[in-house]
Amino acid sequence: MTTFDLKDRVAIITGGGTGIGKATARLFAENGANIVIAGRQLERLEEVAKSISEDTGQRVVAIQTDVRDEDQVQALIDGTIAEFGKLDILINNAGGAYMFPTKDMPPDRFRNSIELNLTSAYLCSRAALPHLLKSDNAAIVSMSSGAGVTGVKGGAAYSAGKAGLQMFTRVIAAEWGPKGIRANAIAVGAVASEGALRSWERFGMDADSMGENNPLRRVGWPIDIANGALFFVSELSSWITGQTLSIDGGPGGMGGIADADLWSEDNE
Repeated sequence: MTTFDLKDRVAIITGGGTGIGKATARLFAENGANIVIAGRQLERLEEVAKSISEDTGQRVVAIQTDVRDEDQVQALIDGTIAEFGKLDILINNAGGAYMFPTKDMPPDRFRNSIELNLTSAYLCSRAALPHLLKSDNAAIVSMSSGAGVTGVKGGAAYSAGKAGLQMFTRVIAAEWGPKGIRANAIAVGAVASEGALRSWERFGMDADSMGENNPLRRVGWPIDIANGALFFVSELSSWITGQTLSIDGGPGGMGGIADADLWSEDNE
């Protein structure tokens, strides 16, 4: 089969209330999936779930979750199974960038960044595993970053966490592939999510100016990343696992951003 059809499949998308997560939830629902979106802000999640469900006719459920907390992650998985009876897709999208020059970064901030951007994917993937093993077409997609490929000034913890996420993806792909579970990652470039746009505005930047130095002369939009996620969970990528796909507009696709105070992401 070569199709994007996700009919009868169930997906969990962490960080599903904004930006890339929200775009991914909508795209998956448009292609037939039932969705659980997770995040810390329940009211926002419920608004997004209602909107997507009304527009697509698919079931979309909001579950408040701090993905750094093992018990809350288990409750997310249990809630999904109680609601839908199965799980086929996990999108590890929750994450965030808190930028400090390395010499000024407090140890608790470093630990929190690793927990948010790397440990959370481990917790979610591990908790989801027993149910993914029962799926005929299980897939995990984790949202890494160009910062995890090239690094970004002021982002020692963030860059390390996102680089670690790519290696974590390769390892579980090798370990779980024989059981029928595929795992891939996306290295996201400069994407004009709500949080990024707010951050850029503080420094007199916008989507147009941020994209000037990109080879394709534009920044990305959340749907650009969602399209990549759809490919990775679809039958079109049935023989692809353990890979990291850069979706960034080309070499240097982080938008030419070198300094920490101009770069921000928050998909919590």
